[in-house]
Amino acid sequence: MHRLWHILRPGPLTRRRWAAFKTNKRGYWSMWLFLLLFLASLGAEGIANDKPLLVWFKGQMYAPVIRSYPETTFGGVFPSETDYRDPFVQELIEDNGWMLWPPVRYSYDTINYDLDQPAPSPPSTENWLGTDDHGRDVLARVIYGFRVSVLFGLVLTVLSSLVGVMVGALQGYFGGRVDILGQRFLEIWSGLPVLFVLIILSSFVQPSFWWILGIMLLFSWMPLVDLVRAEFLRARNMEFVLAARALGVGHAMIMAKHILPNAMVATMTFLPFLLNGSITTLTSLDFLGFGLPAGSASLGELLAQGKANLHAPWIGISSFMVLAGLLTLLVFIGEGARDAFDPRHTQ
Repeated sequence: MHRLWHILRPGPLTRRRWAAFKTNKRGYWSMWLFLLLFLASLGAEGIANDKPLLVWFKGQMYAPVIRSYPETTFGGVFPSETDYRDPFVQELIEDNGWMLWPPVRYSYDTINYDLDQPAPSPPSTENWLGTDDHGRDVLARVIYGFRVSVLFGLVLTVLSSLVGVMVGALQGYFGGRVDILGQRFLEIWSGLPVLFVLIILSSFVQPSFWWILGIMLLFSWMPLVDLVRAEFLRARNMEFVLAARALGVGHAMIMAKHILPNAMVATMTFLPFLLNGSITTLTSLDFLGFGLPAGSASLGELLAQGKANLHAPWIGISSFMVLAGLLTLLVFIGEGARDAFDPRHTQ
Protein backbone atom coordinates (compact mmCIF):
# COMPACT_ATOMS: atom_id res chain seq x y z
CA MET A 1 0.00 0.00 0.00
CA HIS A 2 2.82 2.39 0.81
CA ARG A 3 4.43 1.80 -2.58
CA LEU A 4 1.07 2.23 -4.35
CA TRP A 5 0.48 5.52 -2.55
CA HIS A 6 3.98 6.64 -3.46
CA ILE A 7 3.21 5.98 -7.14
CA LEU A 8 -0.24 7.58 -7.13
CA ARG A 9 0.68 10.51 -4.91
CA PRO A 10 0.41 13.78 -6.86
CA GLY A 11 3.63 15.67 -7.43
CA PRO A 12 4.41 19.19 -6.22
CA LEU A 13 3.31 20.77 -9.51
CA THR A 14 -0.03 18.96 -9.42
CA ARG A 15 -0.59 20.06 -5.83
CA ARG A 16 0.18 23.67 -6.74
CA ARG A 17 -2.25 23.52 -9.64
CA TRP A 18 -4.95 22.06 -7.43
CA ALA A 19 -4.34 24.81 -4.87
CA ALA A 20 -4.59 27.40 -7.64
CA PHE A 21 -7.84 25.84 -8.84
CA LYS A 22 -9.30 25.99 -5.32
CA THR A 23 -8.59 29.70 -5.14
CA ASN A 24 -11.05 30.17 -8.00
CA LYS A 25 -14.14 29.72 -5.85
CA ARG A 26 -16.52 29.94 -8.77
CA GLY A 27 -14.81 27.16 -10.68
CA TYR A 28 -14.18 25.05 -7.57
CA TRP A 29 -17.78 25.01 -6.36
CA SER A 30 -19.06 24.64 -9.92
CA MET A 31 -17.00 21.47 -10.23
CA TRP A 32 -18.49 19.97 -7.08
CA LEU A 33 -22.02 20.97 -8.05
CA PHE A 34 -21.56 19.48 -11.52
CA LEU A 35 -20.20 16.23 -10.06
CA LEU A 36 -23.10 16.06 -7.60
CA LEU A 37 -25.69 16.53 -10.35
CA PHE A 38 -23.94 14.10 -12.68
CA LEU A 39 -23.62 11.38 -10.04
CA ALA A 40 -27.27 11.88 -9.12
CA SER A 41 -28.29 11.56 -12.78
CA LEU A 42 -26.38 8.27 -13.05
CA GLY A 43 -28.88 6.89 -10.58
CA ALA A 44 -31.84 8.37 -12.44
CA GLU A 45 -33.72 5.07 -12.24
CA GLY A 46 -33.76 5.46 -8.46
CA ILE A 47 -35.04 9.04 -8.64
CA ALA A 48 -37.62 8.93 -11.42
CA ASN A 49 -39.22 5.61 -12.36
CA ASP A 50 -42.61 4.10 -13.01
CA LYS A 51 -41.56 1.03 -11.03
CA PRO A 52 -41.13 0.87 -7.25
CA LEU A 53 -37.64 0.49 -5.87
CA LEU A 54 -38.65 -2.35 -3.56
CA VAL A 55 -41.74 -4.51 -3.16
CA TRP A 56 -42.47 -6.58 -0.06
CA PHE A 57 -45.06 -9.22 -0.94
CA LYS A 58 -46.05 -12.20 1.19
CA GLY A 59 -42.79 -12.27 3.10
CA GLN A 60 -40.50 -11.88 0.07
CA MET A 61 -38.58 -8.87 -1.19
CA TYR A 62 -38.58 -7.90 -4.87
CA ALA A 63 -36.58 -5.23 -6.73
CA PRO A 64 -38.57 -4.24 -9.85
CA VAL A 65 -35.99 -1.61 -10.83
CA ILE A 66 -33.38 -4.32 -11.28
CA ARG A 67 -35.49 -7.25 -12.46
CA SER A 68 -38.78 -7.69 -14.30
CA TYR A 69 -41.52 -9.73 -12.69
CA PRO A 70 -44.71 -11.06 -14.32
CA GLU A 71 -48.03 -9.94 -12.94
CA THR A 72 -48.76 -13.49 -11.78
CA THR A 73 -45.98 -13.11 -9.18
CA PHE A 74 -48.21 -10.76 -7.25
CA GLY A 75 -51.45 -12.65 -7.76
CA GLY A 76 -52.41 -11.07 -11.05
CA VAL A 77 -53.87 -12.67 -14.14
CA PHE A 78 -51.48 -11.85 -16.99
CA PRO A 79 -48.02 -13.44 -17.43
CA SER A 80 -46.65 -10.18 -18.93
CA GLU A 81 -44.50 -7.69 -17.04
CA THR A 82 -46.24 -6.08 -14.10
CA ASP A 83 -47.68 -2.61 -14.52
CA TYR A 84 -47.15 -1.24 -11.02
CA ARG A 85 -49.20 1.87 -11.76
CA ASP A 86 -52.30 -0.26 -12.36
CA PRO A 87 -54.69 0.28 -9.41
CA PHE A 88 -55.60 -3.43 -9.49
CA VAL A 89 -51.95 -4.46 -9.10
CA GLN A 90 -51.36 -1.86 -6.40
CA GLU A 91 -54.30 -3.17 -4.42
CA LEU A 92 -53.01 -6.76 -4.72
CA ILE A 93 -49.58 -5.81 -3.42
CA GLU A 94 -50.74 -3.46 -0.67
CA ASP A 95 -53.11 -6.10 0.69
CA ASN A 96 -50.17 -8.45 1.20
CA GLY A 97 -47.21 -6.08 1.66
CA TRP A 98 -45.96 -2.65 0.61
CA MET A 99 -44.12 -0.77 -2.15
CA LEU A 100 -41.28 1.77 -1.87
CA TRP A 101 -41.57 4.28 -4.72
CA PRO A 102 -38.88 6.72 -5.96
CA PRO A 103 -39.50 10.47 -5.42
CA VAL A 104 -40.81 10.84 -9.00
CA ARG A 105 -43.18 8.04 -10.02
CA TYR A 106 -42.58 8.45 -13.73
CA SER A 107 -39.83 7.42 -16.11
CA TYR A 108 -38.86 9.53 -19.11
CA ASP A 109 -41.26 7.63 -21.40
CA THR A 110 -44.14 7.07 -18.97
CA ILE A 111 -47.43 8.58 -20.11
CA ASN A 112 -49.79 9.86 -17.44
CA TYR A 113 -53.27 8.78 -18.53
CA ASP A 114 -54.94 10.26 -15.45
CA LEU A 115 -54.41 13.95 -16.20
CA ASP A 116 -57.10 16.38 -15.08
CA GLN A 117 -56.74 18.34 -18.34
CA PRO A 118 -55.36 17.71 -21.82
CA ALA A 119 -51.61 17.48 -22.26
CA PRO A 120 -49.47 19.45 -21.91
CA SER A 121 -50.68 19.95 -18.37
CA PRO A 122 -49.24 22.53 -15.94
CA PRO A 123 -47.15 21.69 -12.86
CA SER A 124 -49.00 19.93 -10.08
CA THR A 125 -48.35 17.80 -7.02
CA GLU A 126 -48.35 14.74 -9.30
CA ASN A 127 -46.14 16.20 -12.05
CA TRP A 128 -43.88 18.75 -10.41
CA LEU A 129 -42.78 20.41 -13.67
CA GLY A 130 -45.90 19.55 -15.63
CA THR A 131 -46.16 17.24 -18.62
CA ASP A 132 -45.20 17.58 -22.27
CA ASP A 133 -47.56 17.33 -25.23
CA HIS A 134 -47.48 13.52 -24.99
CA GLY A 135 -48.43 13.45 -21.31
CA ARG A 136 -44.92 12.52 -20.14
CA ASP A 137 -43.47 13.95 -16.94
CA VAL A 138 -41.15 16.89 -17.71
CA LEU A 139 -39.05 16.47 -14.55
CA ALA A 140 -38.32 12.82 -15.38
CA ARG A 141 -37.36 13.74 -18.95
CA VAL A 142 -35.11 16.53 -17.69
CA ILE A 143 -33.28 14.15 -15.32
CA TYR A 144 -32.73 11.48 -17.96
CA GLY A 145 -31.95 14.08 -20.63
CA PHE A 146 -29.29 15.62 -18.39
CA ARG A 147 -27.63 12.21 -18.02
CA VAL A 148 -27.73 11.47 -21.75
CA SER A 149 -26.29 14.89 -22.62
CA VAL A 150 -23.41 14.68 -20.14
CA LEU A 151 -22.52 11.07 -20.99
CA PHE A 152 -22.61 11.86 -24.69
CA GLY A 153 -20.43 14.92 -24.19
CA LEU A 154 -17.92 13.06 -22.01
CA VAL A 155 -17.52 10.15 -24.44
CA LEU A 156 -17.21 12.49 -27.40
CA THR A 157 -14.71 14.69 -25.56
CA VAL A 158 -12.48 11.74 -24.64
CA LEU A 159 -12.51 10.30 -28.17
CA SER A 160 -12.02 13.71 -29.77
CA SER A 161 -9.08 14.38 -27.45
CA LEU A 162 -7.40 11.11 -28.41
CA VAL A 163 -7.74 11.80 -32.14
CA GLY A 164 -6.86 15.49 -31.89
CA VAL A 165 -3.80 14.92 -29.72
CA MET A 166 -2.55 12.13 -31.99
CA VAL A 167 -2.94 14.16 -35.19
CA GLY A 168 -1.44 17.30 -33.66
CA ALA A 169 1.48 15.35 -32.21
CA LEU A 170 2.32 13.73 -35.55
CA GLN A 171 2.16 17.04 -37.41
CA GLY A 172 4.18 18.97 -34.87
CA TYR A 173 6.84 16.36 -34.22
CA PHE A 174 7.67 15.31 -37.78
CA GLY A 175 6.92 18.66 -39.42
CA GLY A 176 7.88 19.07 -43.06
CA ARG A 177 5.71 17.26 -45.55
CA VAL A 178 3.62 15.58 -42.84
CA ASP A 179 2.77 18.95 -41.36
CA ILE A 180 2.03 20.58 -44.74
CA LEU A 181 -0.26 17.77 -45.90
CA GLY A 182 -1.98 17.69 -42.52
CA GLN A 183 -2.62 21.43 -42.55
CA ARG A 184 -4.03 21.34 -46.08
CA PHE A 185 -6.38 18.52 -45.08
CA LEU A 186 -7.47 20.43 -41.99
CA GLU A 187 -8.17 23.55 -44.05
CA ILE A 188 -10.43 21.59 -46.38
CA TRP A 189 -12.10 19.57 -43.62
CA SER A 190 -12.71 22.59 -41.38
CA GLY A 191 -14.24 24.48 -44.30
CA LEU A 192 -17.16 22.06 -44.46
CA PRO A 193 -20.44 23.31 -42.96
CA VAL A 194 -20.40 20.98 -39.99
CA LEU A 195 -24.02 21.29 -38.90
CA PHE A 196 -25.35 20.77 -42.42
CA VAL A 197 -23.09 17.75 -42.94
CA LEU A 198 -24.29 16.30 -39.62
CA ILE A 199 -27.91 16.79 -40.68
CA ILE A 200 -27.30 15.19 -44.08
CA LEU A 201 -25.45 12.19 -42.63
CA SER A 202 -28.06 11.76 -39.91
CA SER A 203 -30.81 11.59 -42.50
CA PHE A 204 -29.16 8.57 -44.18
CA VAL A 205 -29.04 6.34 -41.11
CA GLN A 206 -31.40 5.46 -38.28
CA PRO A 207 -30.35 7.89 -35.55
CA SER A 208 -28.93 6.38 -32.37
CA PHE A 209 -26.55 7.36 -29.60
CA TRP A 210 -23.53 5.70 -31.22
CA TRP A 211 -24.32 6.78 -34.77
CA ILE A 212 -24.60 10.43 -33.75
CA LEU A 213 -21.43 10.06 -31.68
CA GLY A 214 -19.49 8.64 -34.65
CA ILE A 215 -20.73 11.33 -37.02
CA MET A 216 -19.84 14.15 -34.63
CA LEU A 217 -16.44 12.61 -33.97
CA LEU A 218 -15.57 13.26 -37.62
CA PHE A 219 -15.36 16.98 -36.86
CA SER A 220 -15.03 17.53 -33.12
CA TRP A 221 -11.31 16.62 -32.90
CA MET A 222 -10.06 19.53 -35.00
CA PRO A 223 -9.92 22.30 -32.35
CA LEU A 224 -7.29 20.37 -30.37
CA VAL A 225 -4.92 19.85 -33.28
CA ASP A 226 -3.56 23.39 -33.39
CA LEU A 227 -2.88 23.45 -29.65
CA VAL A 228 -0.95 20.17 -29.61
CA ARG A 229 0.79 20.87 -32.93
CA ALA A 230 2.12 24.22 -31.69
CA GLU A 231 3.53 22.64 -28.52
CA PHE A 232 5.24 19.84 -30.45
CA LEU A 233 6.68 22.30 -32.99
CA ARG A 234 8.10 24.35 -30.14
CA ALA A 235 9.55 21.42 -28.21
CA ARG A 236 10.88 19.12 -30.94
CA ASN A 237 14.17 21.01 -31.33
CA MET A 238 14.83 21.63 -27.64
CA GLU A 239 17.94 20.24 -26.00
CA PHE A 240 16.25 17.44 -24.04
CA VAL A 241 14.56 16.13 -27.19
CA LEU A 242 17.79 16.31 -29.22
CA ALA A 243 19.62 14.54 -26.38
CA ALA A 244 17.03 11.77 -26.33
CA ARG A 245 17.40 11.30 -30.08
CA ALA A 246 21.17 11.16 -29.75
CA LEU A 247 20.79 8.41 -27.14
CA GLY A 248 18.72 6.37 -29.59
CA VAL A 249 15.34 6.83 -27.95
CA GLY A 250 12.51 6.04 -30.39
CA HIS A 251 10.15 8.66 -31.77
CA ALA A 252 7.13 7.21 -29.97
CA MET A 253 8.90 7.31 -26.60
CA ILE A 254 10.07 10.88 -27.12
CA MET A 255 6.60 12.02 -28.12
CA ALA A 256 4.83 10.24 -25.28
CA LYS A 257 7.28 10.78 -22.43
CA HIS A 258 9.09 14.04 -23.16
CA ILE A 259 6.80 16.28 -25.21
CA LEU A 260 3.23 15.13 -24.61
CA PRO A 261 3.11 16.06 -20.88
CA ASN A 262 3.86 19.67 -21.81
CA ALA A 263 1.26 19.62 -24.58
CA MET A 264 -1.39 18.24 -22.25
CA VAL A 265 -1.40 21.47 -20.24
CA ALA A 266 -3.13 23.40 -23.01
CA THR A 267 -5.29 20.40 -23.84
CA MET A 268 -6.61 19.98 -20.30
CA THR A 269 -7.68 23.62 -20.08
CA PHE A 270 -9.61 23.23 -23.34
CA LEU A 271 -11.52 20.04 -22.42
CA PRO A 272 -14.40 21.67 -20.45
CA PHE A 273 -15.09 23.96 -23.40
CA LEU A 274 -14.95 21.00 -25.78
CA LEU A 275 -17.45 19.19 -23.55
CA ASN A 276 -19.62 22.31 -23.63
CA GLY A 277 -19.59 22.37 -27.43
CA SER A 278 -20.40 18.66 -27.67
CA ILE A 279 -23.50 19.05 -25.51
CA THR A 280 -24.59 22.13 -27.45
CA THR A 281 -24.25 20.34 -30.80
CA LEU A 282 -26.25 17.33 -29.62
CA THR A 283 -28.94 19.66 -28.28
CA SER A 284 -29.06 21.50 -31.61
CA LEU A 285 -29.48 18.26 -33.56
CA ASP A 286 -32.23 17.07 -31.21
CA PHE A 287 -33.95 20.44 -31.46
CA LEU A 288 -33.95 20.19 -35.27
CA GLY A 289 -35.14 16.58 -35.18
CA PHE A 290 -31.92 14.98 -36.49
CA GLY A 291 -30.52 13.74 -33.19
CA LEU A 292 -31.45 10.86 -30.92
CA PRO A 293 -34.36 8.54 -31.81
CA ALA A 294 -37.88 9.82 -31.27
CA GLY A 295 -39.01 9.38 -27.69
CA SER A 296 -35.49 9.47 -26.23
CA ALA A 297 -34.85 11.64 -23.20
CA SER A 298 -33.36 14.77 -24.72
CA LEU A 299 -33.02 18.39 -23.64
CA GLY A 300 -33.07 19.49 -27.28
CA GLU A 301 -36.35 17.67 -27.90
CA LEU A 302 -37.85 19.37 -24.85
CA LEU A 303 -36.74 22.74 -26.21
CA ALA A 304 -38.44 21.91 -29.51
CA GLN A 305 -41.62 21.03 -27.60
CA GLY A 306 -41.40 24.33 -25.74
CA LYS A 307 -41.16 26.16 -29.06
CA ALA A 308 -44.15 24.26 -30.44
CA ASN A 309 -46.23 24.76 -27.27
CA LEU A 310 -45.83 28.39 -26.31
CA HIS A 311 -49.04 28.12 -24.29
CA ALA A 312 -47.18 25.65 -22.02
CA PRO A 313 -44.14 27.71 -20.93
CA TRP A 314 -43.12 25.21 -18.23
CA ILE A 315 -41.71 22.90 -20.91
CA GLY A 316 -39.35 25.41 -22.51
CA ILE A 317 -38.42 27.11 -19.25
CA SER A 318 -37.51 23.82 -17.53
CA SER A 319 -35.31 22.56 -20.36
CA PHE A 320 -33.71 25.97 -20.89
CA MET A 321 -32.85 26.43 -17.21
CA VAL A 322 -31.27 22.97 -16.98
CA LEU A 323 -29.28 23.41 -20.18
CA ALA A 324 -28.18 26.95 -19.32
CA GLY A 325 -27.15 25.86 -15.82
CA LEU A 326 -25.18 22.89 -17.15
CA LEU A 327 -23.29 24.95 -19.73
CA THR A 328 -22.61 27.70 -17.19
CA LEU A 329 -21.10 25.23 -14.73
CA LEU A 330 -18.83 23.82 -17.45
CA VAL A 331 -17.67 27.30 -18.47
CA PHE A 332 -16.84 28.16 -14.86
CA ILE A 333 -14.93 24.88 -14.47
CA GLY A 334 -13.02 25.61 -17.68
CA GLU A 335 -12.07 29.07 -16.47
CA GLY A 336 -10.84 27.62 -13.18
CA ALA A 337 -8.80 24.96 -14.99
CA ARG A 338 -7.31 27.60 -17.29
CA ASP A 339 -6.16 29.66 -14.31
CA ALA A 340 -4.84 26.56 -12.52
CA PHE A 341 -2.64 25.57 -15.45
CA ASP A 342 -1.42 29.13 -15.99
CA PRO A 343 2.28 29.19 -14.91
CA ARG A 344 1.78 32.60 -13.32
CA HIS A 345 -0.60 31.04 -10.79
CA THR A 346 1.48 27.94 -9.95
CA GLN A 347 4.92 29.41 -9.36
